[in-house]
Amino acid sequence: MLDQVGGFPSDTLAEDQDLTLRIRRLGYRIGYEETAIAWTEAPHNLSALAKQRFRWSYGTLQCMWKHRDALFRWRYGTLGFVAMPNVWIFQILFPLISPVMDLMLLYTLGVIAIDYWQQPVGYTSTNLQQVLFYYALFLAIDWISACFAFLLERRERWSLLWWLFLQRFCYRQVMYYVMIKSVTMAIRGPVVGWGKLERKATAEAGP
Repeated sequence: MLDQVGGFPSDTLAEDQDLTLRIRRLGYRIGYEETAIAWTEAPHNLSALAKQRFRWSYGTLQCMWKHRDALFRWRYGTLGFVAMPNVWIFQILFPLISPVMDLMLLYTLGVIAIDYWQQPVGYTSTNLQQVLFYYALFLAIDWISACFAFLLERRERWSLLWWLFLQRFCYRQVMYYVMIKSVTMAIRGPVVGWGKLERKATAEAGP
């Protein structure tokens, strides 16, 4: 199969994703082994995490652009109508527009605080309640989506869902920065290298 598609591609930073797209475009089905376990070393600090995610995000942009002619093409089936639109919307578009929601929340809270400071007697909390309600609704939809994803996994630990809130207020902001940087670099057009990540040899097999 590797020989048929010309070997591992070297023109993107996400060669595994690129290879997958090339094989799917040939009409092959790629199986998924949900019981497979891989031991890997995670980035040890925020800088290393951002560096790794930038390479992945930039590589994803490269792959989506490289295979853009497969988007919404009937001959490619779910690849062109489900998989690729999913990547464009949830991995590229949403991380680009999501910071606007966070900034609007901070702006609104700031305006409400100023109103309360200037007119404490006539202040009403209606606007604050509305803002918090819609933001809580946004978080609830995020959490429900994650629950649905967990339902699709037979052996997933449901206790991990509580980390979603930390992800929303820490990891998500890192991805905002990473995706904005990726799009900016793609528009500017400089050559982006693989980038070396420092290894700590911290991955250990379980019992």
